[in-house]
Amino acid sequence: MSARHEPHAGHRSVSGGLARASVFGVSDGLVSNVSLILGFAGSGVDNSVVRLAGLAGAVAGAISMAAGEWVSVTSQNDLIRRELEVERRELEHNAEAETDELAAIYESHGIDPERAAAAAADVMKNSDIALEVHAREELGVAPDDLPSAMKAAALSFVCFIFGAFLPLGPFYVWTGGTAAMVALTIGVIAAAAVGGVVAKFAERPVWFGIVRQVAIVLVACGVTYAIGEIAGVSLS
Repeated sequence: MSARHEPHAGHRSVSGGLARASVFGVSDGLVSNVSLILGFAGSGVDNSVVRLAGLAGAVAGAISMAAGEWVSVTSQNDLIRRELEVERRELEHNAEAETDELAAIYESHGIDPERAAAAAADVMKNSDIALEVHAREELGVAPDDLPSAMKAAALSFVCFIFGAFLPLGPFYVWTGGTAAMVALTIGVIAAAAVGGVVAKFAERPVWFGIVRQVAIVLVACGVTYAIGEIAGVSLS
């Protein structure tokens, strides 16, 4: 019976997932580091300073991102486990009410009342199956399939580093405005790719995802570059 309600396990806001960590890791790494790099480039400092800032920003951002992802997933899993324990106690001490509740859920899915009651009674015969079904129906999670905090943190770290290093490469090949323009071009292309993937996953228009992500990168880079120019002039 639990297979019938498999779609309910896809509540991403509740259960999270590795796909989210990877996509947001690349996106955050790209946006934060390309804007940081261009901010330094706008100040007119030497390429070695820009590279150092980019490396520091990539590593520091990746550690911060991984730590935040670990805390987020760990806290989320702790909350889910607490709710599962509450549900387990209810199944033990209020079995009749939980059976009626499950039957009502089945009825809301279009099942005949008598068949819904019979199905709910069958599910309640096994405590483990009952907990799994109630967790899926009421919480939108699978008790034995919670996301790994360590995997999410590691993936977030790697993806952030990847996104952060994309715009840094040109400063190892070119100098000055040429390096900045190539870095910005790479940032825009990568942002478009990320925006398209996010839109695809969310089943939204791909063009909208691309435009939105590119706009974010351009605004961030424009602001930091202007700040770099102003700070560079004032410091000189």
